Amino acid sequence: MLATLPVLLALAAPAIPAAPETDAARTEETAPPAVADADLREYAAIAGRKVVGRPVGGPYATADKLLLLGRDDRGYPSTLASTGFPARQSLPPPPDGTLAIVRIHQRYETIVPGPTADDLAFVAANRLPLFVIGEWARPAPMWEVAWLDGAVRFRTIGEVGEIGPWRE
Repeated sequence: MLATLPVLLALAAPAIPAAPETDAARTEETAPPAVADADLREYAAIAGRKVVGRPVGGPYATADKLLLLGRDDRGYPSTLASTGFPARQSLPPPPDGTLAIVRIHQRYETIVPGPTADDLAFVAANRLPLFVIGEWARPAPMWEVAWLDGAVRFRTIGEVGEIGPWRE
């Protein structure tokens, strides 16, 4: 009986309220990382390259394809949404729960193929990883664009997952 008394007293004691969370602490916990996790990067490469070459339905003749990536209820990477988007239009802010975006360009618009100015501006504004895939070549080239060390940087991702150095 005496051994159970401390347990009963502990259960009967009023609970100490937890310190209230600040908005900054909540934002840090819920904000997606600026650079995608390795499993999300691999998923983007596989899911994105599966879509390359498939037609886009809808009213846009030269649409880019978008895949919004997140995690399912078990924590595995998954595609939250897939849609066509006008090629010459800037991306809007992503919905909550989006951890990364895959944008598949049908044509390259830069002198040297790679992420466009709109792609870089999207990452600067949203601090969210963006994977850019070029449909104009086979195998389809892929770049990861991320907010890193206070600037937008990008790197190539090879066919079998090899990662190039970060560039500005």
